Amino acid sequence: MSKLDLFKGANYGVVTTLRADGSPQSTVVWVDLDDDGVPTFNTARGRAKPSNLENDARVSMLVVKGGDFYTWVSIDGRAELTTEGAHEQIDALSRKYDGEPWKYRDGEERIKVRILPERVTSYG
Repeated sequence: MSKLDLFKGANYGVVTTLRADGSPQSTVVWVDLDDDGVPTFNTARGRAKPSNLENDARVSMLVVKGGDFYTWVSIDGRAELTTEGAHEQIDALSRKYDGEPWKYRDGEERIKVRILPERVTSYG
């Protein structure tokens, strides 16, 4: 099994970004790979992650295999934020993790975040 396979299954990730004061902010996220094999996750305008990443693009993601916390991959890199394909991505992620289409909130602007890896470590 390739460590990238962890992104294909419904395994959860933890994304850490940096607040304006330099302190870390971590959140559990749904994860995916884009068509280029780049790790991605989805967020929404108004949340901490997009604001943090627009201020400082450094990001870290840890993905752990469900039921086996000894199998994981960690990616450190720089984030690219885009709204292109973000609504389609959150719908696909919702179906992958919850088995249902995404339920949009009024005025919700989705953001797709690509992590351009600079360091990858793994175990298991």
